Amino acid sequence: MMSPPTGRRQAAALRYAAGEMIAPEVVATGEGFVAEQIIRLAREHGIPVHESPDLVRLLTRLPPESAIPPELYRAVAEVIAFLLRTAHEAGRVPPALR
Repeated sequence: MMSPPTGRRQAAALRYAAGEMIAPEVVATGEGFVAEQIIRLAREHGIPVHESPDLVRLLTRLPPESAIPPELYRAVAEVIAFLLRTAHEAGRVPPALR
C-alpha cells in the first residue's frame, strides 16, 4: 500500500497466510526513499500495490512483524480482497486458493 503522490510518500507491506496466522502482519514500512523501495520491490515481484492513504498512515505507525490491531481488520480485509480479485483477474491465483 502506498500514500498519494503529494507530500512525502509512505508505504507498508503486509503478509497474511490464511490458516497460519490469526491476523495479517506488517512486514515493512517506510517513508520517502524506503517507501519507494518497498513499492519497487513489490512491483518487481508481481505483488499488486493498493493505494489507501488513511490506512497506510496507520500501518506505518506499527512496528515491523507486528499483527495488525483488531480495529484495522475490516480495512485490511478489504485490501486483501482487492488484491485477491486483482490476482484472479490477472490469472495469478495464489496457490492457497487453487
